[in-house]
Amino acid sequence: MIVGNPASDPAFAKLRELRPLLLKSHKLLMEAEKDAYEATYGQIANKGEYLSLVLNHEQFSWLRPISQFIVQIDEVLMSKQPQPLERAAELLDEARHLLQATEIGHAFQERTAAAARQDPEMAAMALRVAELLTPAPD
Repeated sequence: MIVGNPASDPAFAKLRELRPLLLKSHKLLMEAEKDAYEATYGQIANKGEYLSLVLNHEQFSWLRPISQFIVQIDEVLMSKQPQPLERAAELLDEARHLLQATEIGHAFQERTAAAARQDPEMAAMALRVAELLTPAPD
C-alpha cells in the first residue's frame, strides 16, 4: 500500500477538483428543492425549520446521500495523515455509482439537467463532473 498527501498528491487531483463542483451543485440543487417545496407548502419560516426539512422531509431525501458523500471526500482530502493512494480511486468509483447508477444518481442527473437549462454555470459544472467521473481508458 502506497500512501500520499491528499492535499498535493496527483492521485487525489480528480477528487480535489470534484469536491467543489459537487458542493456547488449540491447547493444549487438544495435551493431548487427549497423553491419547489415552498411552491407546494408555502414559505419556510426560518433556518431551523429549513434544516429540519432538509434532515427529515422526503422531498430532500435524495440529496442526503450526496451530502454524506461530500463529507467522505472532505475527510480524505482534509486528513492530516497520509492516505492510501487507492482511496482516491475508491471514492471516484463510489461517486460514479452514487451519481450515475442509482436512483439518487438518476434524480441528481435529472435535476442537474433541469438546472443546467436555466444556468450556464450549472451546465459547465455538470459537464466537468461527468468528465471527471469518466473512467480512464486501461
